[in-house]
Amino acid sequence: MEEKRHTSLHYEKELQEIKNSLIYLGALTEKAIQDAMKALSERNSEMANKIIKDDDDIDKLDTELEERCIRVLALRQPTAIDLRFITTAIKITGHLERIGDMAVNIAEKAIQLNQEPQLKPYIDLPRMTDLVTTMIKDSLDSFINNDLERAEKVRRMEEVIDDLNEQIFRELLTFMMEDSKSIHRALLIMQVSKNMERIADHTKGIADMVTYMITGENVRHQTREIS
Repeated sequence: MEEKRHTSLHYEKELQEIKNSLIYLGALTEKAIQDAMKALSERNSEMANKIIKDDDDIDKLDTELEERCIRVLALRQPTAIDLRFITTAIKITGHLERIGDMAVNIAEKAIQLNQEPQLKPYIDLPRMTDLVTTMIKDSLDSFINNDLERAEKVRRMEEVIDDLNEQIFRELLTFMMEDSKSIHRALLIMQVSKNMERIADHTKGIADMVTYMITGENVRHQTREIS
């Protein structure tokens, strides 16, 4: 009986370590996104280069976390909710790694934009940054706390990001039509905005997986009704 209790406690510790690692990985990606936007807004290419370099840490943690999850699957052979927890964790770490890649993409565009005169004040892009970092935090909180309501909140916020991306696209299109010299800079800013939209897509993917973990319902390919 004592040996069974010891094994159970060790198993619970393994699950908690997976949660802690996901929280840390999420914090790294949040910081990378915030710093990438700061590098653009403050025209700080040194900061942008550091984001690109530090992405190796995110990649390493992603690999370690996935290997840890696979090891638990192989050794513990979890069932029911624990099985969904582990498989969801594997999916989430993949989403977070790709979010880190988006932050690198933004940093690369910031370096290019910082070498030219600023086309326009960055207003909507920092707003998008605040929203997507909140989405990352909320999606992970929903996973840790089995919070369906918070997961649904993330799914709704993704639509706000889509609208902002479309708004930025239309505004920059006007710049390009009025002045051909602005085309290169406008296209780079569009790519930054598009990366923000893709980050929001990945956070929605996390929220979708949380819904699956809690309910067993696959909502990834459901379309939302327009009211």
